[in-house]
Amino acid sequence: MKKLLICLVGLYMIGVSCKHEQQDSDWIRKCIDVSEYQLTRMASQLAQTDSLPRSIRNGEVRLVAPRDWTSGFFPGSLWLAYELTGNDSLKFYARQYTRLLEELQYYKGTHDLGFMVFCSYGNALRLAPEQGDREIILNAAESLSSRFSEETGLIRSWDFGEWKYPVIIDNMMNLEMLFWAAQNGGNDRFREIAVKHADVTILNHFREDYSSYHVVSFDPETGEVESRGTFQGLSDSSSWARGQAWGLYGYTTCYRETRDQRYLDMAKAIANYIMTHPAIPEDKVPLWDYNDPRGLEAPRDASAAAITASALLELGTFVDDGKALFDYAEEILQTLATDEYLAQKGENGGFILKHSVGHLPANSEIDTPLNYADYYFLEAIKRYAQLKDIKI
Repeated sequence: MKKLLICLVGLYMIGVSCKHEQQDSDWIRKCIDVSEYQLTRMASQLAQTDSLPRSIRNGEVRLVAPRDWTSGFFPGSLWLAYELTGNDSLKFYARQYTRLLEELQYYKGTHDLGFMVFCSYGNALRLAPEQGDREIILNAAESLSSRFSEETGLIRSWDFGEWKYPVIIDNMMNLEMLFWAAQNGGNDRFREIAVKHADVTILNHFREDYSSYHVVSFDPETGEVESRGTFQGLSDSSSWARGQAWGLYGYTTCYRETRDQRYLDMAKAIANYIMTHPAIPEDKVPLWDYNDPRGLEAPRDASAAAITASALLELGTFVDDGKALFDYAEEILQTLATDEYLAQKGENGGFILKHSVGHLPANSEIDTPLNYADYYFLEAIKRYAQLKDIKI
């Protein structure tokens, strides 16, 4: 009788476990299914345009040329969706759209080459390499490094505006390509540049509470700070949500690549700022700027949520109390998986997520899908499935 009871309890616990695993896999599979449909449909519809989808403007898909800073996210999303599904059509389109960006390897007019080249060619090399992929990334790293100055210790972000030497927090995201290049046949100087940029950014971009300025400008001759402020946030003293996400993700990546405790401490501090901020809504999708006085009436930014979730999932693997980070990221993803944020098949212009904000002060891309929201959402879904060992 005792053995029978033990067997029954064991079978019950297995059943409960299987039910939980099924519930996890159900919403994950829904996200992947929608993503596969949306991306395949959009890729086929735009296949003859030689342009890439960025967002929706005036009810139409906004297409951009390869030199737009967001150009790498659509091919990158196709690669990630291919990795999640094994759908060869996605692989075909991913390569087709990636090839549009080949010229960028020699483009020195932007700091965003990590977004543009590493999200596209980096995933191509990882998942379905072709001859020349590696060299394109190495050349792009060389082009990116041309924007570094020893005087400031930083990679210059923009070539417009009245700033002398502007550097934005977003630039932390482009360091990963430099780290990779230094480890894969590129100049060792690439790593030195990435480390120096990360170090100087720690000193100048963050307030005492680990909130971030968006733009810090420097004197190009002395390296002294000229100004601290914002361009896409609410005000010079506010916390722009996507900027916080860029910083979190960037320092998590820097720790992965260097194992320098300072970067881990920085990532943990930024994560704590985000996770404990009183302006974070209950569903964990942040306001576009934490300091918007409208509160819950302000636009939400699904792109900031997706970037944060992906970063937290990786950061959680580096710390002892990783479960808290994982659980927070899981809450974000489960919110983004609801009908409020996840598109219905055939809707939302072909994009995956709704309700992101690009540049609110310029009245640009407000409450709209954005290709980088989709990219980091897919990356987060992939990381989540791997950590939960969910078989897709």
